[in-house]
Amino acid sequence: PRRPGAKMAAGSGPGARELFAEGLLQFLRPAVRQLDRHVHSVRESQVELREHIDSLATELCRINEDQKVALDLDPYVKKLLNARRRVVLVNNILQNAQERLRRLNHSVAKETVRRRAMLEAGGYQGK
Repeated sequence: PRRPGAKMAAGSGPGARELFAEGLLQFLRPAVRQLDRHVHSVRESQVELREHIDSLATELCRINEDQKVALDLDPYVKKLLNARRRVVLVNNILQNAQERLRRLNHSVAKETVRRRAMLEAGGYQGK
C-alpha cells in the first residue's frame, strides 16, 4: 500500500529525484569526512603504539643482555613483536579503509558537481 504523499512525490518528476539525490549527497559528505578524520587519527595512534612497542622490545633486549643473572626475557620480546605485527596488520586495514573513504568522498563530490550542473542546466533556480 502506497501513501498518498509518496505518489505525489514520485509524480513530481526528475527534478524532485535530483533534488533528493543532491540532499542525500550533502547529508553523506560530512559523515564520510568525519569517518575519514577518525580513521586518520586511529592510524596515527597505531604508528605511535608501534613505535612504543619497538622501543620496549629494544629495551627488554638490552636489559636481557646486561643482566648478570640469566633472565629469559625472550618470551616477552616475542609477545611484544607479535603485538607489533598485529598493530601493523590493523594499520594496513585502516589504511585500506581510509583509501576507500577517500575514493568515496571523491565520488560523492564528483556526483554532487554533476547533479548540480544537471539541475542548473534544467533551469532549476533553487534558493
